[in-house]
Amino acid sequence: MNTIFLFSALILCAVFVFLGISIRVTRKAVIENSTEYTKQLIGQVNSDIDEYISYMENISTIVVSNMDVREYLSGSGLTGDREEILYERILSLFETVLNMREDIYNIVIYGENGRNVLNRGNHMINPNVDVKAMDWYKKAVAADGRRVLSSSHVQNLVYDDYKWVVTLSKAIRTKETGDILGALLVDLNYSSITNLCQNINIGNKGYLFLIDENGEIIYHPKQQLIYTGLRREKITEIISCKEDHFITEVDNEEKLYTMSTSEKTGWTVVGVANINELFSGREETQRIYFQSAVLLLLGALVIAVLFSDKLTKPITELRNSMKEVEKGNFKEIQLTERGDSEIAMLYKSFNTMTNEIQNLMEEKSRSQKEKYRLELRALQAQINPHFLYNTLDSIVWMAEGAGNREVVIMTASLAKLLRQSISNEEELVTIEKEVDYVRSYLTIQKMRYRDQLAFEIDVDPEIYSCLIVKLTLQPLVENAIYHGIKYRETKGIVIIKGGKTENGILLQVIDNGVGMDEDTLLHILDKKERDGKRGGIAVENVNRRLKLHYGEEYGLKYESRVNEGTIVSIMLPAEEGVQ
Repeated sequence: MNTIFLFSALILCAVFVFLGISIRVTRKAVIENSTEYTKQLIGQVNSDIDEYISYMENISTIVVSNMDVREYLSGSGLTGDREEILYERILSLFETVLNMREDIYNIVIYGENGRNVLNRGNHMINPNVDVKAMDWYKKAVAADGRRVLSSSHVQNLVYDDYKWVVTLSKAIRTKETGDILGALLVDLNYSSITNLCQNINIGNKGYLFLIDENGEIIYHPKQQLIYTGLRREKITEIISCKEDHFITEVDNEEKLYTMSTSEKTGWTVVGVANINELFSGREETQRIYFQSAVLLLLGALVIAVLFSDKLTKPITELRNSMKEVEKGNFKEIQLTERGDSEIAMLYKSFNTMTNEIQNLMEEKSRSQKEKYRLELRALQAQINPHFLYNTLDSIVWMAEGAGNREVVIMTASLAKLLRQSISNEEELVTIEKEVDYVRSYLTIQKMRYRDQLAFEIDVDPEIYSCLIVKLTLQPLVENAIYHGIKYRETKGIVIIKGGKTENGILLQVIDNGVGMDEDTLLHILDKKERDGKRGGIAVENVNRRLKLHYGEEYGLKYESRVNEGTIVSIMLPAEEGVQ
């Protein structure tokens, strides 16, 4: 009975949650559908405006690139007759444009030298304005050849003709040098923009308006109220909104604002919908949801009484087994399959899944170990041929010069170096062996570079018996010589230090070479191709092997300053061993 009461309480809570979620989901779905619908509408408006502006841009390009216009505004060497001919040609061009487009109020070119052509020649520039100080002219000149669009405004450039317009302006330049000759102005009939926006229906209380990139309103169905300050819009919220819609309260009513910004013009079309209109059938919807919830509650209670024990017991068993799997325990969690019911099929799938996971984990572990072993052996097999060639050349040279002692030292060091390099049996060696290997390598390099190279090895004997991944130090020392010390004009030194720390073992390869800049230092451990200049093992490879063997908290750390040198720190756990 306790189970039944528990189930009843849970079902009751679930039903109320379902009721609340259903209402919330319905509201969300309605808002999303309305948002999507509004986005389509305002997107179409944006597309129409873009096409309209593109057409006007084409007209402006024709005028700006016209040779007569450039010659007329340049004014260099023009006679009176030639100036008059050019003026008439430009007027003819303007008349053609104005006859083609009734929505163009004004088309004007104004030169730096004061020359201008206006419409069909039947208007004149307002003598009370300084054209070159006007906003449209300054922006056109500063726009580096791009067209400039203004918000809706009253144009006062033309004398005794003040109309609401949207202005498109563009600088006029010389073809050869790009010097500014003047600017073109095209005034577009404000009603043309209005007509594109007015035919959109967003409910009885919904509307659409248009703002520019600075938040200035270009079009609004209540334009006069906006300009008189009797009505305001959520311009700040629109500009700062990172999404394409938001919900806010205006005059005690919830409003859905949906935005679409044109990449071409920078203008934003804003659709405003009334939330209450979207939920006109809210009460009826809530009543249906409530009735459905009651029916579901009654049905669920009946099911709880009949099947509570039969249903919960196998699910509990499955849940407990899954918890064991989460802990990584794959042993003794096989479930006993009963019959051919859905629960039995679930048991079977669970058993199959756990077996597959365990097999995959074991296979992955084997693969990782094999991959590491193969990688290490492949790396151990790599020997720098240039280094060997140079060493052998040095041996021949010293033998010819009767430097017998140096020949013996270099030959012995080379033999020791090669013997450890080609030995593939060991994946880990003691730090003592690794240090001896590097000492042999440095001995050879010191004899190669003579007075240009010195080295010191200061490793605490206390850590000699600790283990390290083979071929860790040599690539780092090689990198220090070939990319640091080799380019010094004075003597270079490589110092190898090592000892125990609180967290394990710290080995360091220190050089006084040319160092690295910040960008090189930042990417020194990035995965990259091998360095063709030295043919050796990339430091990234060393770092990857250390992390693969010991874990992500271990590996290499670089410190460097240009013309001061580099310090490579190797962090290892203190693992004792006999190698």
